[in-house]
Amino acid sequence: MAAITQANFDFLKTLQQNNNRDWFNENKDLYLAQHQETIAFADALLAEMQKHDNIETLTGKKSLKRIYRDVRFRKDKSPYKNNWGIGLTRATKLLRGGYYLHIQPEASFIGGGFWSPEAPDLLKIRKDISANPDDLRKIINSKSFKDTFGVLNGDKLKTCPKGFDKEDPALDLLQYKQFLISKSFTDKEVMAPDFYKVANETFKAMRPFFDYMSYVLTTDENGETLKGL
Repeated sequence: MAAITQANFDFLKTLQQNNNRDWFNENKDLYLAQHQETIAFADALLAEMQKHDNIETLTGKKSLKRIYRDVRFRKDKSPYKNNWGIGLTRATKLLRGGYYLHIQPEASFIGGGFWSPEAPDLLKIRKDISANPDDLRKIINSKSFKDTFGVLNGDKLKTCPKGFDKEDPALDLLQYKQFLISKSFTDKEVMAPDFYKVANETFKAMRPFFDYMSYVLTTDENGETLKGL
């Protein structure tokens, strides 16, 4: 069955309360059962996504993030995550943007976008926004975008970015340093039998935004594909 069950959430809650290697090793079978359930869910989601996008992630298992935390530079030395993370990567350099599903009791969400654009990419995005602000505004002001994600999120500058006019009518968009979109879900919603379809439709709603960014980041001023892509 391609669904996240109550037992899965119960495991994550118990893990949060017993986040140590002794408990985890003693309950390894419980972890493996819920890990396999999550893989089955991810496989079903991936199959839906492949119907409308080019995804290079080969299997649900490969989409699942490791449950083990990297604690080398963290004050919190808890060895395990108390969530499942599913990441799906779009194929080829021409398709930009990544899909992410976070499953955690009372904190599940779907996210996507551009967390930390490299300086040349960020400049390219800003130049296009300044020259054609209506292209992005049309997407983020659309009914589909607002109903699904609300608003465009991400860290912003408090002032005008260097090299741009502070009187630019698109200043509110030019100030973005990140371009993130997300939607939260309740535990009940995540445990619904058809949630993999709901997640797929939510990801599909990101496509106009991703397609816009892909075009901006992979073409020159004449709309020609950049060399090497």
